[in-house]
Amino acid sequence: MPNTDTSLTGVPPEPTSALKSGGQSELEPKAQSAFQPGSQPGLQAEPQAKSRGGSQADLQTDPEIETEADEYDAPAAPAPLTAVIPQSLAGERLDKAIAQLFPEFSRSRLQSWIETGRVTVDGEPARVRAKVPRDAVVIVTPDLLPEQLAFTPEPIELDIIYEDATLVVVNKPAGMVVHPAAGNWSGTLLNGLLHRYRDAAGLPRAGIVHRLDKDTSGLMVVARSLTSQTDLVRQLQARTVKRRYIALVWGTPPASGLIDAPIGRDPRDRLRMAIVHGATGKPARTHFETVATGLLGEQPVSVVQCDLETGRTHQIRVHLAHLGNPLLGDPVYGRARSARSGLVLPGGFARQALHAWRLGLVHPDSGEFLAWHVPVPDDLAMLADELGVAGALAHLGANIGADGADAGTYKAYRMDDEDAEYDDADDDSSTED
Repeated sequence: MPNTDTSLTGVPPEPTSALKSGGQSELEPKAQSAFQPGSQPGLQAEPQAKSRGGSQADLQTDPEIETEADEYDAPAAPAPLTAVIPQSLAGERLDKAIAQLFPEFSRSRLQSWIETGRVTVDGEPARVRAKVPRDAVVIVTPDLLPEQLAFTPEPIELDIIYEDATLVVVNKPAGMVVHPAAGNWSGTLLNGLLHRYRDAAGLPRAGIVHRLDKDTSGLMVVARSLTSQTDLVRQLQARTVKRRYIALVWGTPPASGLIDAPIGRDPRDRLRMAIVHGATGKPARTHFETVATGLLGEQPVSVVQCDLETGRTHQIRVHLAHLGNPLLGDPVYGRARSARSGLVLPGGFARQALHAWRLGLVHPDSGEFLAWHVPVPDDLAMLADELGVAGALAHLGANIGADGADAGTYKAYRMDDEDAEYDDADDDSSTED
């Protein structure tokens, strides 16, 4: 980054326009807080807390940590339900009749249970369209609902970068959902955490304090105790958790700047986020630097490094699209302009080109400021190589010293009162970046 000052002085956001380019004046150092690394401001890394990869030390783990969830009380299966077909439903199709007898379940769910033999009529399996006679005895044996099975341990391989009794740093791969929700009730990071750490079942969201989108890769921190979870959430609110991303975008953005534009739900499409002014838009600020440019065909592409000052849902994706430089591969915000419409990304790359490569925070127990970084995953590295910008990614890693520090240290940002509510988004707490 251009600013090589390693103190925690920062850049005051100037909300007079959406984009602030070039240099910005410094703030006075922030008042000391419980979340700052003692009297040693700056990017400090404990020797035992260094990341894997590059010049960093191997993964460090605490041998006394209990990691395997050997014992887990699975949710009990619901008891069978019995009903007698009344005169008013005699002759009706089975699925329609039991939908009225058991209104607590949807008709589609009841149909699936009929098809899997979980519904009997007078002791015999029945068909969905079968007509039911009066006084027939119907027994429904409910299956556990997907949402009931969601918070169960699953033996999912996790790329653990660092762990101790207080926190875990995970390198989330693209394609993994952070925690269960509609359409993704299993196979999530949360399921894997419950399997690896038996005590995670006693924490809200298994200790997860922020999120990344399914198709965004990179570093996340997870708490191992309620005390550390509370501390980390407060750090996110106080902006002492520093998150740095690498993005590949269309076009050539300015050399550096601050995108200051509020984000909220798109009033025309509730599945998207957008720049929204007024009461529904939340303050959102992204600092960026363009570190390299390349070409795809005749279309310019760039490598952009982003530091989050706030964390709103899809913040980086929305802000860079607003700047006119949407992420390569972004299916939601990367609508191709006419000149790009016929271009196919090399290697069939089919996700937003975004990676959370750097994470820094104050350790809740030791008070030390720790930082970790991971290289971009193989698919993003191959894409960068095809676009002629792989050298820029290698250069970023080379700037990391053995102590985890780099020349372009994280900044501390002023937080206005209206920003105090934490929205764990781009680290998405709803969906992400």
